[in-house]
Parts: sequence; structure tokens; C-alpha cells
Amino acid sequence: MMNKTSAPVPGRNVVVVGTQWGDEGKGKLVDWLTETATGVVRFQGGHNAGHTLVINGVKTALHLIPSGIMRPGVKCYIGNGVVLAAGKLLEEIQGLEAAGVEVRSRLRVSEACPLILPFHAALDVAREAAKEKAGTVKIGTTGRGIGPAYEDKVARRALRVQDLKHPERFATKLRELLAYYNTQLLALGADQLDWSRFAWLRDQPLSAFMTNGQLGYDAVHAQAMAHAEQIKPMIADVSRELNAAHAAGANLLFEGAQGTLLDVDHGTYPFVTSSNCVAGNAAAGAGVGPGLLHYVLGITKAYCTRVGGGPFPTELDWETEGNPGWHMATVGAEKGTTTGRSRRCGWFDAALLKRSAQVNGLSGLCITKLDVLDGLSELKLCTGYMLDGETVDILPMGADDIERCTPIYETLPGWSQSTVGVTRHADLPPEAQHYLERIAQTTGVPIHMVSTSPDRDHTILLHHPYHA
Repeated sequence: MMNKTSAPVPGRNVVVVGTQWGDEGKGKLVDWLTETATGVVRFQGGHNAGHTLVINGVKTALHLIPSGIMRPGVKCYIGNGVVLAAGKLLEEIQGLEAAGVEVRSRLRVSEACPLILPFHAALDVAREAAKEKAGTVKIGTTGRGIGPAYEDKVARRALRVQDLKHPERFATKLRELLAYYNTQLLALGADQLDWSRFAWLRDQPLSAFMTNGQLGYDAVHAQAMAHAEQIKPMIADVSRELNAAHAAGANLLFEGAQGTLLDVDHGTYPFVTSSNCVAGNAAAGAGVGPGLLHYVLGITKAYCTRVGGGPFPTELDWETEGNPGWHMATVGAEKGTTTGRSRRCGWFDAALLKRSAQVNGLSGLCITKLDVLDGLSELKLCTGYMLDGETVDILPMGADDIERCTPIYETLPGWSQSTVGVTRHADLPPEAQHYLERIAQTTGVPIHMVSTSPDRDHTILLHHPYHA
């Protein structure tokens, strides 16, 4: 009789998404969960996203590389749903290497990623400048070229990472794209802008590529080819590798960028990003089937913030000292990781989170920055809105309707005790426990984790996402 070798048991996979407008603290939780995972996948967005991790008191900012890179031995993947600025990726790699983190042997980049090149950023900046000059409302982009790169992808004209392996093909496509972009830049008055003010790489402004508002072929091409030599060893068929890893028993963690309300379909359109930030895009943006996504963890702050333009129903006065909004902004250090812009602050919005739960299929919540609310005598929780004389209990679709919403609040007692560093639910003040209970009740999603400081170890675990 033949001996039978038992097949490996497939791994369990978790998707981590932001449920508000981004900046919810996904980076810390991805890093924390990576203790159980063997691979971490970034599936959308570009270097307009940012995660700040604090490990043993040391702060590290990441923009493209998955947060799991801080765990030795963990593989990290950049999926095809990401738009990639090769120079920014190399900057990030060099920064991590200078801190003693091994990156290149553990990082795999999908050959299907569209590339972000200097002309994408130039168009992004020129468009926002033209809107400002005309007195129209700006979208509030980061000026990183994310939107134009996604436009190229959808229009089927994008240069992709795989083109870096074929110099002649790359050169032909680059000339076509430059002609296309220079025409648009001319129409937008790019020759009137001071391009030395706008950074491309850390020490290189966009003016390095431009003359009289037009991009030159030689400078863009030379830099891209120099980046290609460093990127090539990390290029991979990420879809195939992820499916093989799962079949072999690996636990994978899929990491989204931004937040659900910035999703191009389900967010506060048009004040959104240019990609799908919801959990379902983990499948399309990484090349795995949706059946491989076993658990969806929604990350949400204990209050709300947003960067840039667009409606924000529960927004408070966050600029005047002494107000609850100012308390959130100050104690929470609410500055964008990527841009340094101040984040607008407001009360927790359960109706907003109901929308996020619906479009993501959330399995559980992780509440972050609970400690920021320490010291507030009372808290307000938005349970719905008045919209055109009617009560609604879920965030409407699109910015126009949301702009007309007036929040309906429930008032809860605050607490004076410090929650910083608490790791057991029973050790939280009774008022904090009650606040969390009301969040779970009003949103309909169980709370499985609570973060009580930016530090990796300051986490209350109620249910582990990797446990069925």
C-alpha cells in the first residue's frame, strides 16, 4: 500500500482597511498582526498614503512598503493595484536600510503596477493650481501624481513596472506620454508656475525635468532607467506567489491605504482618491480570488479626522484652544504622515461607519486613539443625520447630499483617568468601556481590538483576527 503525504493546510488571510477618511492607525495594527502573518500585501494607492509606526519608542514612516517590513523574516508584496513611483520606493528602501532593516530580499513588486513618473505629479500640481487661480474648489490632492497615473491605467496607456525590463518599449511609450502630458501642461499655464517649489524625490524638485513648463525626454528617461536597474531584482508575478504561499499554509495580511470614505466609488465623491480603498479590492489589487479573504478588520479612530477638502458632518472647531476639536488635534498630533497637513477633527460618526461596514463586509473593528479622548468631560456620538427634513441613519452617497446633513448626537460621559498603554479591557475606566459598547451597538460591528497608544504593544485584544 502506498504512503500518502498529507497536503499542507491553507493559511488564513486577513484584510485591514480604514473605515473613515484614512489616518486611522492602520500601520500599527498591520505591524502588530504581522506577528501571526508570514506575508503582508499592499493592494492599492500610491505614496500619497502614509503609515507611522512606533516600536520601542522609535518612529518610522512608511508610504509604499507594507508595514510588515519591520518584522524580520516577513515577506512584503506590492500588488498590481498600487501605482508605483520607483524613485520614492528606492528612497524608502534606503531609509530603512540605513536603520538596519533588510528590505530587498523580502520585497516583491508586481510587474503589473502602473508607474508614476514626473509628468504625473506635474499635471497633478498644475490642475490644482489652475483651480485655485480660477477660484474653484480644489480636490485637495497631495500633488504626488496618483490620480493622473490611475487615469493612464484606465485609459490603457500606462507605463508599467514590466516595461522597465524592456528599454526600447519603455522609450517608445515614454515619448508618446510626454507629448500627451506636455500638451495638457501648456493649456494649464504650467510655464507660469515655479516648479522648484514642488518636490519629486527628496532632494530633487520637478524643475529638474522641466523647461518653460514642458517636460524633457532625456531627464525623465535617464532617471527611469537608473531606477530600473535597482527595481528589476524585486519584480515578480505577485499573484502567482501569493496563491502559492496561501496553498502552502502561509497566513497573509492585506493592507489597504487611505480609508473607505476616500474610495472612488463609495466615498465622498468627488473629494476622494483615485482607487478603490474597500476590502473587496484586496482581491483585484493583489491577484487572489475573493474566497481567499477570510476576515476583514476595520480600523477606526475613537473620533473622526479628515485631510483635504470635502464634507465632514461631525467636524468641530479644531483650531481654537480649549475646544474638544482642538484637544483631539493637539493630543492626537493630527498631522498627515505624507504631507504634514493638519487633519480636521470631529466627533465619532456611527452613521458613517455603518456605510463602511456595509461596503467592506467588516468582521470586526479595531478602535484606535482611545487615549486621545482622556480628559474630555463629555463625548458626543453621531447616530444619524437630518437631511432635507428627514432622519437618515447611514451616510448618504456622494458629497452633495452629505454636505446638507446635520448630525444627530447622543451625549456620553467622558473620563479623567489615563488609558495610555492599557492592555486589558477590564482596566479601562467604566465610561470608556461604555463608550466602546455604544460604538459597537450603534454601528452593528463587534469591537475586537482597541489601541491605547501608538506603541506596538499597547493593544487590547478581545478577539484575534487570525483565529476563526
